[in-house]
Amino acid sequence: MKRFNHKDLLGMGQLSVEDIELIMETAESLKEISQREIKKVPTLRGKSVVHFFYEPSTRTRTSFEMAAKRLSADTVSLSSMGSSMAKGETLIDTAKNLQAMSPDLIVLRHPSSGAPHLLAGEVKAGVINAGDGINEHPTQALLDLYTIRERKGRIRGLKVAIIGDIDHSRVARSNIIGLTKMGAEVTISGPPTMIPLHTESLGVKVVYDPEEAIKDKDVIMVLRIQLERQRKILFPSIREYSTFFGLNREMMIRGAKKDVIVMHPDL
Repeated sequence: MKRFNHKDLLGMGQLSVEDIELIMETAESLKEISQREIKKVPTLRGKSVVHFFYEPSTRTRTSFEMAAKRLSADTVSLSSMGSSMAKGETLIDTAKNLQAMSPDLIVLRHPSSGAPHLLAGEVKAGVINAGDGINEHPTQALLDLYTIRERKGRIRGLKVAIIGDIDHSRVARSNIIGLTKMGAEVTISGPPTMIPLHTESLGVKVVYDPEEAIKDKDVIMVLRIQLERQRKILFPSIREYSTFFGLNREMMIRGAKKDVIVMHPDL
């Protein structure tokens, strides 16, 4: 029987192809729980999960909480405003306090890149990265990989375009790592001010014209503009951005495959 031999889930870079396939296979076996009349199984009975979110979140936080409850885990939810962080307690202080309560898992979303890695080094509990700064969002990428495989039947050999604010998107970074690792061909597109330097080193192609980027693609991912993470103005106006980099019906008719799927994972 295959096992996931990692204490923590901090980023897509730590996962092998076999790890990703195991996660997707496990997700497939658990998916039908959501279709049951009684949405409950004892998989995590007796385990305690702390959801610690320093950033506002609706989808990610609710998804983690519902998943833990449906697997029968005992859950506790914290936020920075509802904890001693509001009084100046550091992440390490919080980690030591949490560890004293012996949780099994800590799900952390934090505005600082690397925070889950720091926490993982201070606690015995497993740490799951639910998004750290502009670094990574591995669970969202795993969901995207699962969705693509479910809709297309495979990932290897597919052509994927990711369009938008690549530089500030942790989802884009995790997806690039995961998709290339699983054998997809990835093209990224966006304003030059939103494309990280040396992105090609990740094994992707950079095309600044989005209409060119979507040609013959099997999957198109459209990212939102991460205004809350930008420290300077990177484009003249929302209207101009929409005109030159927005995905529209005419562009899709001219260049996209008939069976292309459009994803918007970065809300």
